[in-house]
Amino acid sequence: MIKRFNGFLFLIVLFSAVPLTSVAQTDEPITTFILVRHAEKVDDSADPELSPEGKERVALLTEMLAEVSFDAVYSTPLIRTRETARPIAEERNLEILDYNPRNLEQTANRFKEEHPGETILISGHSNTTPMFANALLGREHFTGSFDESDYGNLLIITVTESGDTKLIHLRF
Repeated sequence: MIKRFNGFLFLIVLFSAVPLTSVAQTDEPITTFILVRHAEKVDDSADPELSPEGKERVALLTEMLAEVSFDAVYSTPLIRTRETARPIAEERNLEILDYNPRNLEQTANRFKEEHPGETILISGHSNTTPMFANALLGREHFTGSFDESDYGNLLIITVTESGDTKLIHLRF
C-alpha cells in the first residue's frame, strides 16, 4: 500500500522553498518543471495500463498537486505515462501533449523557450525522467536510470531566464 502524503505540507515545500527562494534572488521569470515517472504497471508488455497500485499512486499524486496551477502537461505517448498524467490534466482542462524522449536535451531547450514563467508537468519513464532532469538542469545530477521497481520520485526543477537552476527531489 502506498503511504498517504500530506498535500498541505507538499504545497508549503513547493511554493515556499522553490519559488520564493528563487524570487528573492532574481526578478527573472521562473519556469517550474515537475517530473514524475509513470506509476506502477500491470505487466512488462510493450504498452501496459496501470495496475491497481499504480492507480492508487496516481490518485496520491493528483491529491498532492491539487493546488498547483499547471500551464501544460506532457507525456510520452504510452498508456502508462498518459494515465499517470491524465487526472491532473483533466482537472485543469489541459490536453496531454506528447513529447519524444529520444532527444531530451533538444526537448528540454524547447520547453524552456516555449514555457517561460510557467509550471509544466512531465510524465516519463525510469530511464528518461532522470536524464530529462539532467537536460533541464544543464548538468549531470543523475548518473543513470531510476531502479525499475522505484515509482516514487518527484522532481521539481526551477529554471530562470538566465539559466540558473534548482532541483528538489522528493519521494512519495
